[in-house]
Amino acid sequence: MSKKSKTELENNKLNKRLRHAVGDAINDFNMIEHGDKIMVCLSGGKDSYALLDILRQLQASAPIDFELIAVNLDQKQPNFPEHVLPEYLQSIGVPYKIVQEDTYSVVKRVIEEGKTTCSLCSRLRRGVLYRTAKELGCTKIALGHHRDDILQTLFLNMFYGGKLKAMPPKLVSDNGEHIVIRPLAYVKEKDLERYAELKQFPIIPCNLCGSQPNLQRQVIKDLLNDWDKRFPGRIESMFSALQNVVPSHLADTELFDFAGLQRGQNLKHGGDLAFDGEEISFSGSLNDGDEQSTIMLPENPKHKVINILASKPKVSCKN
Repeated sequence: MSKKSKTELENNKLNKRLRHAVGDAINDFNMIEHGDKIMVCLSGGKDSYALLDILRQLQASAPIDFELIAVNLDQKQPNFPEHVLPEYLQSIGVPYKIVQEDTYSVVKRVIEEGKTTCSLCSRLRRGVLYRTAKELGCTKIALGHHRDDILQTLFLNMFYGGKLKAMPPKLVSDNGEHIVIRPLAYVKEKDLERYAELKQFPIIPCNLCGSQPNLQRQVIKDLLNDWDKRFPGRIESMFSALQNVVPSHLADTELFDFAGLQRGQNLKHGGDLAFDGEEISFSGSLNDGDEQSTIMLPENPKHKVINILASKPKVSCKN
């Protein structure tokens, strides 16, 4: 096999892996339904570019109809290349809206020099995006957070917030008016990096926060990347744990009735096992190969979920 053919094969495998990972996440959490109008938040980074690209692929082949509109928030950062995103979106024929809001000045005025700006910037950005989604009549807001982001958030909350909390793949927005989805929830960041190179997305760096040293998230990211190199499979196992929560074996009295626990009571997940040695089956497109894994899902879902990875029904021609 020639080098060119081998590269094309690897690229096709990467595209297929990403499509299935996104499709699995959409199916598992019923993220997209027939008739949805989805606002895809486009920052100019690799993750949001890939999100839009893969959703467009699924939109073309899925057995349900849904709309996509790309929205970028121009935060008026100095030297921000305003022409890049409009030119790109026009070139691929995607409806879009550029929202101009000077949150940069607000952040720089409020946050002391040397302090991280992520928290305030994120809150301001969310408010603008929620308002925009309402104005556009969107039913879902799609964000580009991936599997690594979710795990980083889990550790950030444990280490610095004292909470066992991550980023859910699907949730209700802060104001209660929108459904926020993260279709990249099963996707590895390193796959997104390779995909961005393959697609040659016009990446726009975030100069507001990207250059800040000693960010807590960056420290966690470096830690997880080190574990991934030294202990292959550990990241997959940790993500699997987010889908296999056992409240009776934690210590939150609001999630489990420890006070009412009685002798002889049968617990769903068994008794006092210091370490569960049995094999755990986890799901999603979490591995590099084409092996299929099983997703631990609740039985008897309340809503009928249509497989977005299926093909559109063929239209029969009647004479």
